Amino acid sequence: MPVIEARNLRKAYRKTLALSGVDLTVGEGRILGLLGPNGAGKTTALQAMLGLISHEGELRVLGCDPWTEREQLMHHVCFIADVAVLPRWIRVRQAIDYMQGVHPRFDRARAEAFLARTTIRSDARVRELSKGMVTQLHLALAMAVDAKLLVLDEPTLGLDLLYRKQFYDTLLNDYVDHTRTIVVSTHDLHEVQHILTDVVVLDRGRVALACTMEELEARYLELVTTPDKAAAARGLGPIHERPLFGRTAFLFDGVDRARLEPLGDVRTPHLSDLFVALMNSRYPSLEEAVA
Repeated sequence: MPVIEARNLRKAYRKTLALSGVDLTVGEGRILGLLGPNGAGKTTALQAMLGLISHEGELRVLGCDPWTEREQLMHHVCFIADVAVLPRWIRVRQAIDYMQGVHPRFDRARAEAFLARTTIRSDARVRELSKGMVTQLHLALAMAVDAKLLVLDEPTLGLDLLYRKQFYDTLLNDYVDHTRTIVVSTHDLHEVQHILTDVVVLDRGRVALACTMEELEARYLELVTTPDKAAAARGLGPIHERPLFGRTAFLFDGVDRARLEPLGDVRTPHLSDLFVALMNSRYPSLEEAVA
């Protein structure tokens, strides 16, 4: 049984259609990157999965209807939002005490082991911690719950590069196994590409792309070539091109690698470059606006 399954998922806010006919399947042990520009419907989709908003269409998470069976669902789900909200007056050990008292699947020893690898003192109050430390504390509390599904909405927003790397390394080293699933919505595509197994790109409430990382790598190729070979590259029908230090980078969809290799360097495109290409193909004026 899929961990998450949505069919024709819809959500409207008055005249605004936030989700329109979204189909989505996430299997056990997968790490899904939920991507899209601002206003694409990512947060709405996550809120529906967590039972925070009602919806139209079919949606099952761990076999439950999130809206009508939320209490049952929350025994097996952890959520980290874009802002780690913890009472500023509370001490670290008190936060652990609280979690131990309210969540039957919380493992105190696991939380303390995680925090032991940080510089966070058990007697420190939240107001004394940096933003990165608060995120680390939030992560320690969430990861210490024996959850089947972890949902992350911009979890590293505002953190520096070091904390972002530590965050995603922790997900790989301490959380992921064959029985747990992660859904992460983020703009930090460089940080998450190496941990994802699946990608869904939303745009204006609809699915613009849904595939595994293996399918993505097999389907899309990037060619970097010199000006004298650019015309030949364009003749093969790239979906996007961009200047690159005196050369040109072309992105191709479904073109055989053997046809590209005589023209220059061929590689798997970075997820961020593919994302920009997809958005530019749907919004022709976007590239001009950025320029």
